[in-house]
Amino acid sequence: MQIQFAPRATDTGVIVLPVEKDGIGRVAFGDIAAADQKVILGAARSNRFEGDAGAIVETFVGAGDAVRRVLLLGLGAGSEEDYERAGGALASRLLASGVTALTVDFAALPGKPVAKAVARFAAGAAQRAWRYDVYRTKQPEKQKPTLETITIAGAPDGADAAWADFNAVTQGMALTRELVVEPANIIYPESFVERVEKSVEGLGLEITVLGEDEMRALGMGALLGVNQGSRRAPRLLALKWNGAGAGDPEVAFVGKGVTFDSGGISIKPAAGMEDMKWDMGGAAAVVGAMKALAMRKAKANVIGVCGLVENMPDGNAQRPGDVVTSMSGQTIEVINTDAEGRLVLCDALCWVQRTHHPKTIIDLATLTGAIIISLGHDHAGLFSNDDALAGELTAAGLASGDKLWRLPVNATYDKLLDSAIADMKNVGPRAAGSITAAQFLQRFIEDGVRWAHLDIAGMAWADKPGANFEKGATGFGVRVLDRFIHDTVEK
Repeated sequence: MQIQFAPRATDTGVIVLPVEKDGIGRVAFGDIAAADQKVILGAARSNRFEGDAGAIVETFVGAGDAVRRVLLLGLGAGSEEDYERAGGALASRLLASGVTALTVDFAALPGKPVAKAVARFAAGAAQRAWRYDVYRTKQPEKQKPTLETITIAGAPDGADAAWADFNAVTQGMALTRELVVEPANIIYPESFVERVEKSVEGLGLEITVLGEDEMRALGMGALLGVNQGSRRAPRLLALKWNGAGAGDPEVAFVGKGVTFDSGGISIKPAAGMEDMKWDMGGAAAVVGAMKALAMRKAKANVIGVCGLVENMPDGNAQRPGDVVTSMSGQTIEVINTDAEGRLVLCDALCWVQRTHHPKTIIDLATLTGAIIISLGHDHAGLFSNDDALAGELTAAGLASGDKLWRLPVNATYDKLLDSAIADMKNVGPRAAGSITAAQFLQRFIEDGVRWAHLDIAGMAWADKPGANFEKGATGFGVRVLDRFIHDTVEK
């Protein structure tokens, strides 16, 4: 999808007129004839169109010997979120309509919109138009995407510059979605690394890849224990961006990258197991965010780390009751091999702290089904050892659209992980499952390091469309991480 800007509306054959909530009487119709305006307004009345965000009324009017398609598009109250919803609705409506190009004329509004809101409108359209049809061989022609170009006309000064940053985030989300949607026979630890290296080539990211021998030498027994039942080799991938000059990164993103999670010996039920190809959604969000930061040349030093494994149940697989030693030296009694993500993350967390010494760490993981019971599919869970960091992330989530909700961590919950034979168990009781998972991770955070854990299990994949995504991979996490860096590190 190409987004371009023009000072005035161009004749693409399809014109879209944005309308504020209850603003149908204030629309500037431009060169549309008075008789045709009456037809359009009549269609709006017949459809009870009031300008709600994403509402659309479509009409056809004469244009010489041809026909011109005119759409009224509701912007709601005019918030950035409303603009995003409107852009997404427009792309969804016309993506496979046969239309190849359209013009959105913001000169139709009675006043100039905010440049950033217009850029977010474009982002909503581009993100909603993302499709991954590489495995479809018999797709009907009418289902194939046709929309290639959206021209934004009459936008305020600065909208195209704001779009450059939103486009970087959109491209990062596209990488995240691609990794999440690919099947596990295509994306596994080694190919995950290869796909990311190709996608970020030339952007100036410093890439580090550790193999099994290197991780074993470092003592990453927790991460390697998860992978030992798989014939796929594990990897640890780090992407470093030095946008503020030389020195250690101020912030680290750490992502769970279980490219397929069978549950291991504690095997999952067969129904729905195919969904576990996206159990690497946290790692995918990390690399998407790093691509976005590099594309927009963020003035910040950030590192993204992904622990990449496959959790399979062969004769060499980790057993319930095994004890492993993490890179930190702490020992872990593995009660449930399906609580594997935290075992991967704890070694990745230790590695980034010992190697790069970040002041702030944010980890992301599709970690627990319990978070879906708690928050459904509207918020990701947020856990933190620092109130200020929790507030910054919550604000970034609200501003970006990747919403977060904070849950507690404290000593009472931490005691639930105590083991009779090791330093800790990898799971607590069924109650407070998301919290005890966060408590486990907190045990690997060094004194003085600000840390937050985002449990995105309910957000990485969607069974129904949203404002800026189709069913399937959402790209959740990229926007909130990028916004956090923009608002708190680059300011």
